Amino acid sequence: MTATVVPPAPPTPRSPSGSILRPRKATGWRRFKSGLASVLFVLAFVAAAIPLIALVYYVTREGLKVFSWEFLTTELPFSQRSVDGGIGPAVVGTIVITVGATLMAVPLGVLGGIYLNEYAGKSKFGALVRFLSEILTGVPSIVMGLFIYTFWVLRVKEQTGFAGSLALACLMLPVVIRTSEEMLKLVPHELREGSLALGSRKSRTIRTVVLPHAAPGIVSGSLLAVARAAGETAPLLFTIGATQTANWNLFEGTNTALSVQIFGNANSPYIPAQERAFGAAFTLILIVFVATALARIVTVVYTRRVSGKS
Repeated sequence: MTATVVPPAPPTPRSPSGSILRPRKATGWRRFKSGLASVLFVLAFVAAAIPLIALVYYVTREGLKVFSWEFLTTELPFSQRSVDGGIGPAVVGTIVITVGATLMAVPLGVLGGIYLNEYAGKSKFGALVRFLSEILTGVPSIVMGLFIYTFWVLRVKEQTGFAGSLALACLMLPVVIRTSEEMLKLVPHELREGSLALGSRKSRTIRTVVLPHAAPGIVSGSLLAVARAAGETAPLLFTIGATQTANWNLFEGTNTALSVQIFGNANSPYIPAQERAFGAAFTLILIVFVATALARIVTVVYTRRVSGKS
């Protein structure tokens, strides 16, 4: 007969004095405080969600009145009084400028977060980078626009989409750095130690073990930075100039963007211009939504492929 091995019973928790610790039942006061906190949490969520839902509904309702494929592809009208014309150049400019800023800020931000969490430790340089990124997070966007205007536009003597991308990248970079660092902190150290114990280099451990687990949070933080950049107006007023035609060249010629068109048309007293402002706002919401959905899909596919799941 085969002997059955019975695992030992877990030790009984005891206090420092040696008495057995027994779980305490929640008293009526504790249950009341827990229920009150839950109710307040739900009320706070509803209070924040109601204005957001109302705003999205209002913009969607007004934007759909003028939204169409022709509206997205037609050139900007020469006069704000005109009922004809669309926002085609603004859509092109928003995509080009935001993609340029994303390509500059997200890779640098993720690398900065990796350095701060995996290599810097408590070094003075790491503390300096962390301090500066926290300060830059709260800098007003118009300051970034004036900074790029002073140190780039005035030097090259030309307003371009690339200058706008630089301004937006400066706004995105600290957000991505801080988000990446915090997400990497949540990855358990046991995963790193297990990979290193199997003979993997630190760089390979970060690439194949740490990043896949932190990827959803990093993507979420990057998308918040992209959404903020896509809706910024002040930095672009000083850097990209103005144009009535679509410009796909990021490095030559002036450009325009949806946020700039929303700002200009919303301040106009003419009804056609105000309708174009609502249509541009609705288009910007759609662009952010589509970019978010695509980024989520790419993240899920990348995480499954790296982790070996089918």
